[in-house]
Amino acid sequence: MRTIFAVLASCLAMSCSPGANGGGNRAEPVADDAGPQRLATVPLLIRHGELAPDRRLAVEIALTLQQQEKGLMHRTDLRAGEGMLFPMVPARMPSFWMKDTPLALDLIFIRTDGTIARIVAGAKPNDPTPLFAEVPVAGVLELRGGEARRLALDEGDTISWGTCTQEPQAPSTVTAENFCPG
Repeated sequence: MRTIFAVLASCLAMSCSPGANGGGNRAEPVADDAGPQRLATVPLLIRHGELAPDRRLAVEIALTLQQQEKGLMHRTDLRAGEGMLFPMVPARMPSFWMKDTPLALDLIFIRTDGTIARIVAGAKPNDPTPLFAEVPVAGVLELRGGEARRLALDEGDTISWGTCTQEPQAPSTVTAENFCPG
């Protein structure tokens, strides 16, 4: 029983949150533990298919476990088109929560083939309820609440990031900084 509780507690340690301090793909948090973090940004490409144009964003990227655990906690200034990306290398089934996150967020769970597996729209601020996809994912994208609808995101759309957003790009193995689904 204690082992099950420990596993559950570690899964719940993942939380919702992003940051942006410009520059390259790697950055350490610039705020203390009680304040929001600002992380480096990475280009992100959303492909809707033939019926809608591609969407390009620049989102903060949480590369380290510490950055992913803090996420968008304490952030109050997330604007339209901003967000945080949580790469999962290797792919796994993470659990997110909204503890200490004062903004409503949309969580987009990205399968290993780059397609959107699940969209959790309008996750409630400060809610400790676990949020997850029921499949292993290569990443999770957090956007301001309502952005998934504004960007016309749908399950099955494809997401890539890093240098993989440049044309043309051959599929590659997954890394935290670059994700080129095949």
